[in-house]
Amino acid sequence: MMRQYELVERVQKYDPTADEALLNRAYVYAMRAHGNQKRASGAPYFSHPLEVAAILTELRLDDATIATALLHDVIEDTDATRAEIDQLFGPEIGALVDGLTKIKKLDLVTKKAEQAENFRKLLIAISSDIRVLLVKLADRLHNMRTLEHMKPASRKRVSEETLEIYAPLAGRMGMQALRDELEEHAFRWLNPEAYQTVTDKLDELRAKNEGLVDDIALALEQKLAAVGIKAEVNGREKKPYSIWSKMANRQIGLEQLSDIYAFRVIVDTIDDCYRVLGVAHTTWRTVPGRFKDYISTPKQNNYQSIHTTVVGPRHQRVELQIRTRAMHDVAEYGVAAHAFYKDARHVETQNAQKMNGASQSLVFSDKESGPYQWLRRLVETLLEGANPEEFLEHTKLELFQDQVFCFSPKGRLIALPRGATPLDFAYAVHTDIGNRAVGAYVNGRHVPIDTRLRNGDEVEIQTSKTHTPPAAWESLAVTGRARSAIRRAARDAIRRQYAELGRRLLISAFDRIGETYTDESLRKALPRLSQKSVDDVLAAVARNELKVEDVVRAVAPEVAAAARAAPPARVEEQPSKTMKGWLRLTRAASNKLRIGGASSSLPQSADPQPETTTGRVRGVPIRGVKDDMPVLFEEGGAVPGDRIVGVLAPGEGIRVFQIHSPRLQEFEHERWIDVAWDVDPDNPQRFPALIVVTTPNRPGALAEIADVIGQAAGNINNIKMIRRASDFMDMRIGLDVWDLAHLNQIVNGLKSKAVVTKVERVFE
Repeated sequence: MMRQYELVERVQKYDPTADEALLNRAYVYAMRAHGNQKRASGAPYFSHPLEVAAILTELRLDDATIATALLHDVIEDTDATRAEIDQLFGPEIGALVDGLTKIKKLDLVTKKAEQAENFRKLLIAISSDIRVLLVKLADRLHNMRTLEHMKPASRKRVSEETLEIYAPLAGRMGMQALRDELEEHAFRWLNPEAYQTVTDKLDELRAKNEGLVDDIALALEQKLAAVGIKAEVNGREKKPYSIWSKMANRQIGLEQLSDIYAFRVIVDTIDDCYRVLGVAHTTWRTVPGRFKDYISTPKQNNYQSIHTTVVGPRHQRVELQIRTRAMHDVAEYGVAAHAFYKDARHVETQNAQKMNGASQSLVFSDKESGPYQWLRRLVETLLEGANPEEFLEHTKLELFQDQVFCFSPKGRLIALPRGATPLDFAYAVHTDIGNRAVGAYVNGRHVPIDTRLRNGDEVEIQTSKTHTPPAAWESLAVTGRARSAIRRAARDAIRRQYAELGRRLLISAFDRIGETYTDESLRKALPRLSQKSVDDVLAAVARNELKVEDVVRAVAPEVAAAARAAPPARVEEQPSKTMKGWLRLTRAASNKLRIGGASSSLPQSADPQPETTTGRVRGVPIRGVKDDMPVLFEEGGAVPGDRIVGVLAPGEGIRVFQIHSPRLQEFEHERWIDVAWDVDPDNPQRFPALIVVTTPNRPGALAEIADVIGQAAGNINNIKMIRRASDFMDMRIGLDVWDLAHLNQIVNGLKSKAVVTKVERVFE
């Protein structure tokens, strides 16, 4: 077990200004607090926080983080309290220890809903200070190193949690070395047979290619030295889990993998990186499609390097990773290589030391940069989301997927998961851009919104201020950010639709008692209705969760009481000169009915916006399925010119029925509402109608019927054979038409054809 002075020396080696007294106090306090506690292995419990601190010294972290590592279990496992930690070590370390204590209580491999909620808590805890995550990752690494002492069930649970959550988080934070080791241990315990198989295969290849790594490294060094490039070349094998993942993803055997060996070429300057690339490409044959320049376009976690694959000595494919020393530090330690410190003076001091060439811990003071920025965006997404399970699903997608780099027309670089679309790009730029997106141009060419993007694509998004993303777009998006935003926009659109419907229902109800509805009058009545906002009331009314009469009584109790006490007024309707037929329908498109199932129709003027007159009920305008209200048409449909009735269906909005629909009798009259056609001549819409056509069973009959409908500019949306005999057949045809006159034109056209025996309109 490492001694007290050894730990202090480790920290002071890279940070001479470290607070030695703080480290000594934390060491002694933690050792005394854990006392005689033992780990499952039988070792003193204090050996665990000490090893966690040792791991963090390898990452060259500040003294506060090292002290936190020593203390991270004392609140959870001893009698120590947060107040005591604050008093002895300050509120900064107290907050870090408290954050780690909360994380330790989370079970991230449990039922999906609980797992999602716990993951939200995890991210919120680590987002306040990235050092919480760094200590937790080091804690998990030491636990994985000693996992053999735990029970099999615990090993499985911890390994799953590591592979699903902590290893990907380490990768996203750029800490590749730590991620590799976490994955290695988890793979070993979760799939021991596969682990052993890959390990044995690697042993065979190592024996077969004995000296290959040294030969390639030596050849590289000689080639670079010949042109005056000072470089450090390190060769290594890929890790078993990395190899297994590639074999599984590509469905290939280990022998078919071409990049089992990778070499890191570390040089002094960026210029040298590109000189090394030139030497490699002129010395050995390159493998097409295996070149990536992450120096000019860094990864989202600030990773920078040049990747290329060449056919090197012994005709062996090898991957070269070319980078500077600073890039190598970031590649190995990620966010730990530039940990964010809250103390600005400490940052300034450390940076000044760096300028003077002093050995020091690497510092990074920009909280909105690189991997930390990704973490912050992730937390913003989870705080906006309504469903933690969806967030967990999307977060895992973003954790595991590789990246593609695209540019905006102004040159802004956007990093997206591989397989992302222009829709994901739009939401990555800004949520409002995504919500208003209607089209996209990729490299100047107009493409579908679900086109897969490739590295280097320039993406331009077309927008419309009046556009709302349809819910179906969620299936087109790849990123969790886009999916969450689309779902949120769809929820908001539905809420607005219900609010508008509720508002129109209340306007109609207030008109009946001779009052004018206003949102302000409703706002004053919110306490009596036990609702939080006006929109909540309006949506509840539209969903039939709150009765219109109850709202009217709450807003205008005296007027409502007087209206109930007064005898109903008798309305005498005079026949209009414009009325036609026994139904007395007007030629105009607007019709409306009395509430409560009254059977008489009220004639309307040609004005699509019906007015309220004395004794007349104002109808809710129905413009179509694309209206700003939730409107559904019952099977069989209805078209402008039909007499219609609305039924308030809980959770659905208004369901519109034609007056002759046999299904109307299934609903109580109290749920009927007055509706009126509101046809906009500048933006005509088609409406659904259903007809049954009887025709002789002979070739060409269907073609003639379709031709008649097409010639009349009708649209067929569905055809179904409902009865078929040797000499005739009945077809039920779903149509989209402009209005009743258009439907009659189609019906009359069909009747005029010899191939049609009978045509009738149906409503079910």
